Amino acid sequence: MENYKASDNRYDTMTYRRCGKSGLLLPAISLGLWHNFGSVDVFNNFVQIAYTAFDNGITHFDLANNYGPTYGSAEENFGQILKKGLGLYRDELIISSKAGYDMWPGPYGNWGSRKYLMASLDQSLKRMGIDYVDIFYSHRPDPETPIEETMCALADMVHQGKALYVGISNYNAEQTRTAISVLKEMKVPCLIHQARYSMFDRWVEPELLQLLDENGVGMIAFSPLAQGLLTNKYLHGIPENSRAAKSTGHLRSDQVTEDKIAKIKLLNDLAEQRGQTLAEMALAWLLKDNRVTSVIIGASSVTQLKDNLKALDNAEFTPDELCEIENILK
Repeated sequence: MENYKASDNRYDTMTYRRCGKSGLLLPAISLGLWHNFGSVDVFNNFVQIAYTAFDNGITHFDLANNYGPTYGSAEENFGQILKKGLGLYRDELIISSKAGYDMWPGPYGNWGSRKYLMASLDQSLKRMGIDYVDIFYSHRPDPETPIEETMCALADMVHQGKALYVGISNYNAEQTRTAISVLKEMKVPCLIHQARYSMFDRWVEPELLQLLDENGVGMIAFSPLAQGLLTNKYLHGIPENSRAAKSTGHLRSDQVTEDKIAKIKLLNDLAEQRGQTLAEMALAWLLKDNRVTSVIIGASSVTQLKDNLKALDNAEFTPDELCEIENILK
């Protein structure tokens, strides 16, 4: 085990928010391991990112079974980081994983069956070398499997001690209502809903956010920077080597329209007036709503991580600023 010693001041600057009506507090900013922690990435780089995150009060590390690439490698690498020293602080960490997307061949390696979810969680625990996850999610609803079956599997994970809390991700309002209700019957509340949410992607407003709030369920936002669009990267069109230029991921070049770039420029001007980068302002804008428990950021370097944390330094908006943002986004 390496001689990693966490900073004594790790809780001094982070804000923690209650997750719905639960006993759990989450950091306003959480670290997602969707990208940059896979087998294709540089081990020493992401070890430093993880340590820096925890040293700055990021207690929540968000994973899924197939994060990588390759599938499973983000969890394996995170397991190595825990072994190297972060694991000394296991009781200060919130580790989440998920299953619901493609993971292994055949009919039991995808979607929402009890068979898949149970097997997947066991694999995730093995890869990370831990006895339980703090939060386990159904990563997406399965049109072919009754929500009851999926939720019963989640509830049983809690009863078996393999997960402390459970949540759902990418469920629409109607599916969410059913999931919350089934879990309630099983005496295992739905802790949290993880949904895509950013200035450019506001499908959770108003119905889903309202529903979660009424039922005491927390909400955690992923892709808060719209795959990098809400950064200064695209101010002058599509740069080489960006996600949009490669069109390999979830951001395609045809999504970076003239109209989008014009909006990005106007938002960037406003961010500068506020003494922020566009990325900092985009994160702060999500956190202005107290129904949003936490925002998941990705980071490819320690510098980028620290820059994103600056969003917490100025998370207040004047009514005029909010109005201007709405006008730009129309």
